[in-house]
Order: sequence, then structure tokens, then C-alpha cells
Amino acid sequence: MRPAGIRVRGRKSTPGRYFQVAQPGLGWGGTDITEPLSIIQKIDPALAWPGMRLLLTSTTGEDSLYCVLDESLTPVETDMPPAVRQVVERIGENCEPSLCTVTFMAGAGGSLRAGVTENPVLLTRSVQAGTTKVTMGGAPVYVWPGGGITVMVDVLRMPKNAFGHVPTPAIVAPIEFTLPRALYLASGGHADEIVPIEQVLRAHGGQARIEPSAAENPWPLPRGSG
Repeated sequence: MRPAGIRVRGRKSTPGRYFQVAQPGLGWGGTDITEPLSIIQKIDPALAWPGMRLLLTSTTGEDSLYCVLDESLTPVETDMPPAVRQVVERIGENCEPSLCTVTFMAGAGGSLRAGVTENPVLLTRSVQAGTTKVTMGGAPVYVWPGGGITVMVDVLRMPKNAFGHVPTPAIVAPIEFTLPRALYLASGGHADEIVPIEQVLRAHGGQARIEPSAAENPWPLPRGSG
């Protein structure tokens, strides 16, 4: 592509690429630009030519302007051709909404693991091998490699008000280990403490907090796996 002779305001990086063109604001692309042609610092008459076409668009395609240089090399707004409009629309289609979230990272200590099985290291090995699935409030987690059980979860996939705290000070978060019954017993699980969920609800139904499973959260194990 031949040089167009258009110099944009801001700090030049590489040919055709500029930074610090504008300040944050409520205009085009979250900047203070409301007049898009104001970003043009100069047009070099030795390089530009009448009839040259300019497309100005925000990175999301929400704002766009199509111009053609007249005989005096002045940009004149012109109806956008269908092929160019399609490009702008495609830019918009490929822009996904941004989302701010929090990832919570925590480790399952020895006392917690001992509450699951008589030999805590067997639980660790099972989690690292993937035979025991870890969830937090029903949300899937990323299990960090290495020793112990260190996990990370997207809090938006957890139930509301899932966290508590104690005066230690420490944050208290829900964590679940899901595994087949046979594997639990083979890992030294507390067999005498196994009770059906219906029994727990009968005994503590008035104090239990029932939360529907989030549609995007898969069940940890294949159905019917024991």
C-alpha cells in the first residue's frame, strides 16, 4: 500500500500506527474524541490525492465515518458503500462485551483434608489425578499443579453470598470433593459418616440453605458413576 500522506495526532509507533491520540472520555471508543476528523494533524499534498477514501471507525465499530478527499484534499463525508459498511458491521460483531470478575484462589489444608479421609495425602493424589473433582459452591475450579490442593474459581459462577469469615482473620469459602463411593472408601474415607442427603435435610432442613444449580456449572462426575 502506498503512503497516504495522512499524519495522525499522537505518538507515532510504526508506519500507520499511533498511540496517545486522545484522552479518556465519553466520545468515540471511550475517548474524548467527538469530531473524528480532529485526529488528523496534516495531509501531505505530495502523497495524498483527490478521491482518496478514508474510513474512520472506533475499535468496536459503534462509531464510523467514511470520507473522500476533494480537489483541495479536504475530507468530505460521503455515503458509506455497502462493502465498507459490511466491514464496519463485522468489526462490531467480533467485539465481545467486557466483563469484570474476581477469581478466588485458596488451598485445602491438612485439617480440611483430614475431615474428608483418614489419610489426607490420598485425597491430594486423587484430586491431582482427576479422579476426585473439586468444586466451590458447585462451581468448577482450576486445580493448580504441584503439591497440595490449591484451586482457583470464578466467583460469578458461585452462589451469591457464598463467602463468610472468622475472626482469625480468615475468609471461609465452600469447597466440595466429588468422587465415586468405591474410590472414597478405598481412599480411607470416613465410611461411618456417610449419610444420604435426604437424611441431612430431614435433620437440618430448617437451617439448610438450598441453592439451585447454575445452568453453566456441570455436574462434577458423569451421571451414574457411583
